[in-house]
Amino acid sequence: MTRISFYILKGNQEHDRQVFACRLIEKAYIQGQHIYVHTESAQQTEQLDKLLWSFRPDSFVPHQMMDEQGQEDCPVLIGHDTNPPRLMNLLINLSPQHPLFFSQFERVAEFINDDNDTKTQGRERYRFYQQRGYELESHKI
Repeated sequence: MTRISFYILKGNQEHDRQVFACRLIEKAYIQGQHIYVHTESAQQTEQLDKLLWSFRPDSFVPHQMMDEQGQEDCPVLIGHDTNPPRLMNLLINLSPQHPLFFSQFERVAEFINDDNDTKTQGRERYRFYQQRGYELESHKI
């Protein structure tokens, strides 16, 4: 069964959420995992694409957006309006809703910051997963 992890962040800026997501993506990539990042919009997809190249001066996380060619072998894919093209280990959800395809992953990472809207949406996703019997864990960062 899919394991769901909620990361509770101190700040209230969207940029902070995205930087933390990049750190988790990098860690999972180094561990050899295949990661799908589900974003809220095309704009957020592009922001994360740029941030993955620059969130640390020495960072290198090979990734592609879903609308680019050659995704078959890429360990990190980023998209907002499509299902991942293959089975992957980790789903990073930056969208305010749970993706319909979340249960095909071994693990899902959700990020909640101090922004009221983000907290409310995060609580709704937590309840959704909890009511369906998924294993939930929370990490205060």
